[in-house]
Amino acid sequence: MAKDLIVSSTPRETRVALLEDGAVSEVFIERESRRGNVGNIHKGRVTRVLPGMQSAFVDIGLERDAFLHVDDVLAELDENLLTPEELAAPARGREERGPIEERIKEGQDLVVQVVKEPLGQKGARITSHVSLPGRYLVFMPTVEHVGVSRKIVDEDERRRLKTLLVQIRSARGGGGFIARTAGQGREAPDFERDARYLTRTWDEVRARAAREAAPALLHRELGLVQRLLRDLLSEDIAAIRLDTEREFHRTAELVRELQPELASRVRLAGTSGSILDEHGVSVELERALRSKVWLLSGGYIVINQTEALVAIDVNTGRFTGKKDLEETILKTNLEAVQEIVHQVRLRDLGGIIVVDFIDMEERKSRQKVMAALEAELRRDRSPSKVLSVNEFGLVILTRKRVKQSLERTLCQQCPYCAGSGMIKNAATVCSEIYDEVKKIASDVRGQALRLRVNPEIARALAGDEAGVLTDLADLVGPEITVQPDPLLHQEQFDVVAS
Repeated sequence: MAKDLIVSSTPRETRVALLEDGAVSEVFIERESRRGNVGNIHKGRVTRVLPGMQSAFVDIGLERDAFLHVDDVLAELDENLLTPEELAAPARGREERGPIEERIKEGQDLVVQVVKEPLGQKGARITSHVSLPGRYLVFMPTVEHVGVSRKIVDEDERRRLKTLLVQIRSARGGGGFIARTAGQGREAPDFERDARYLTRTWDEVRARAAREAAPALLHRELGLVQRLLRDLLSEDIAAIRLDTEREFHRTAELVRELQPELASRVRLAGTSGSILDEHGVSVELERALRSKVWLLSGGYIVINQTEALVAIDVNTGRFTGKKDLEETILKTNLEAVQEIVHQVRLRDLGGIIVVDFIDMEERKSRQKVMAALEAELRRDRSPSKVLSVNEFGLVILTRKRVKQSLERTLCQQCPYCAGSGMIKNAATVCSEIYDEVKKIASDVRGQALRLRVNPEIARALAGDEAGVLTDLADLVGPEITVQPDPLLHQEQFDVVAS
């Protein structure tokens, strides 16, 4: 499967799309003002210990206190003391080591790492079991363990990698190491270089933790493009296309460092328009913000996110089939499987996902649908598991959720419908204004521009998003005025040149 990375950067945000055989499969968005927290390491202070929930809340400097479960406390405090037998059976070890109130106290300082972004009204999920990913290795300073990615299935290669990791662990004085999938076929110097960098990073974190008062950020995860290159760069990536020279040079330099043989695949887009529009990413993003998605046959699926789960309903719609009812239902369900997994990946849906397929009478039909679903899910990088299926077509699956879904990232609760729907937030509309002006910049440069916008957007441009006007002034000239118009929907705007 040919894969491409499409990178669009502005002074305000970066958007990256992963294309598989030309089709958009995943989209990643990072705003400079709201950098993600997953992977960041903090020095936090315990604010509450809840024995009834075997958990605690920790102030790490974010808007809401982070959530720490007892399992994640013991990972750091005890795993250095566990025997190999106990490491193989961690649940028994946790039971023997007591409840959370015996492990930590209110007011205590802890070094923790964010493993899940804040979601809705919930704070971030954290662990004191730190892991630092490199290109070929993951370093876990709180455990004594070596392992190999499950995606490496060749037994001889697994044994070779474990032998290398044992030697590296001995040379580095301990800690845990896991060989990543990208390490397959790599030699000792590659792993040793990774190990030196990761252990040095951990030493710096510990030194900073000794100096800083809680709450404090001790280590920030890499930026979006750098993270994706670290995790995705391989021979499968046919091209990395970027639309700004600054990001192009940074990316080319990093690719030369990681895999020099792929440096020629980093390319600066020559288009004067939007690179996202050119590769169909903008259209897919718009589809991903709608609850109803049409299938090619005329059927459709409806996707609704709630606080607790995601519900997906499959309908035949305009599709009536050619032979009998069972064939019509089976064909619709099979087509829906592909679109459901595509939308789950594109929207980055996670947690519990309930899919209501159209009822199927025949068992072999249900088996075909389940086989197709499991085959599609194998293409997904995020771990998932199908929990159940019954004769009524109801399937429950879980998918690892680490960050906000695409909808929650790009949208906010709609004030026009009392929270029953979603609209694009002010930051997204301001970003679209920048994109629109960028498209016509060569035609209007030096002319006065008038932006007619909803009053909410006007307030944002005068406040938190004022940097957009500065960026536009650098792009086309300083004469830019903002005209509030209460008749405009929050997502609507006009750019008028004079």
